[in-house]
Amino acid sequence: MLINKYPMKLRSVPKEIIWGGDKLKRSYGKTASFDKIAESWELTVRKDGMSIIENGEYKGTSLENYISQDFVGTVGSSADTNSFPLLIKFIDASDNLSVQVHPNNEYALNWEGESGKTEMWYVVQADEGAELVYGLREGVSRSLFEEAIKNETTNETLRRIRVRAGDVYFIPSGQVHAICKGAFIAEIQQNSNITYRIYDYDRIDANGKKRELHINKALDSIKFYTNDEILALRFEGAVKRQPPQEPADVLCDCKYFRVSKFNLNGRLKLYADEKSFLSLLFTETSGKSEVTSNGISVSVNGGDSVFVPSGSGDVTVTGRGKFLLSEI
Repeated sequence: MLINKYPMKLRSVPKEIIWGGDKLKRSYGKTASFDKIAESWELTVRKDGMSIIENGEYKGTSLENYISQDFVGTVGSSADTNSFPLLIKFIDASDNLSVQVHPNNEYALNWEGESGKTEMWYVVQADEGAELVYGLREGVSRSLFEEAIKNETTNETLRRIRVRAGDVYFIPSGQVHAICKGAFIAEIQQNSNITYRIYDYDRIDANGKKRELHINKALDSIKFYTNDEILALRFEGAVKRQPPQEPADVLCDCKYFRVSKFNLNGRLKLYADEKSFLSLLFTETSGKSEVTSNGISVSVNGGDSVFVPSGSGDVTVTGRGKFLLSEI
């Protein structure tokens, strides 16, 4: 089937969660029917959040309907299945997220019926003193961690790291983690929404109840990685992909995706081959910025997301700013 290809700006999907803030509205002009936006899903093909194309011939069409016309020809031959492989978000934490873990593919498919979740964080902004939970403190074994959960002293076992804009963290499935108050991040992940909560600060939701914890499944899923093991997983996909597009700063090249950061200062040339679509997530822009392919241009601002179908060929990005490029 002949399907037209061009750079497609996507409508974000806002999500309201107890810990959300106002940075997505203030910094990027995101809109929602509720006051605080916790997440804006910028590239998503899911029943619980669907990207809509905002420009060109397919304006108003869901990304799901577009790619269904020629899945391999628009998503790329590198896709392992007929399910869209990635979910890309902005996350604004005005309060601490729960301490959590995500299962691997095998466990998730067995218990939840979808893929597991490996993800990467790029810190877009960070308030003074903002932290992340990234694994457990040195010396905390599985037995000590289980004991801490039982005794409600989980918080004492967590490894906390101060963060600043530009930091990058890779979170393989099984890694205990949490985004904390004051961190505003871009998240690139497997297309899964499975989260097992371990600790939630005894918070009460709008209905006066504590949010559900998932201790048994979390303990089944946790892995006690070394730093070297995480680094190896972060770049293990490099052997199967073409060299990165220049002048890329490759942040992650894992089994499931590659993410590169680009500083845009005039004009950049990219290429969308048959193996993978391109996702451009703009974290900041200055003045007029555009993405052009196959003779069609779309203007972009900070906070915008553009999907370029696989096989589109030459792609030109012009303007000033920064963006993250994701590929499979």
